[in-house]
Amino acid sequence: MITKGVDGYELSTDPDRLDVGLVHHWLSTDAYWALGRGREVVERAVRGSRNVSVHESGEGAGAQVAYARVVTDRATFAWLCDVYVARAHRGRGLGTWLTRAVRDLLAPWGLTRVLLATRDAHEVYARAGFVPHPDPEQLMILEAAS
Repeated sequence: MITKGVDGYELSTDPDRLDVGLVHHWLSTDAYWALGRGREVVERAVRGSRNVSVHESGEGAGAQVAYARVVTDRATFAWLCDVYVARAHRGRGLGTWLTRAVRDLLAPWGLTRVLLATRDAHEVYARAGFVPHPDPEQLMILEAAS
């Protein structure tokens, strides 16, 4: 699926358009939640997820400028993660557009819960309808063994 949207950009769910090397670079060098993440881990994560990318549109364009992935059972639950917009393309509404597009892609499945975690982009996700978890004390995490 390719969708035209924000001026000069298009959204894609086509796995052949996804630049995994670029996604690895972004996540491992510039995303606070994934600093140092290995290429093989990113490749496995991509293979096991629903991926959405944003690209420049127009003649001779097509460079990937944003990414998000969703881990889901496609029945009751999804986790939106690794949402990243290239620094040179921030401030143009791409994060909000990408998040809304993911929300809309998930809607037909009738999921009862879609979660995400963020340290600094609450407004972006709020514009797509996300709200703080009403009972965060109910959430738990199994941290990786060190």
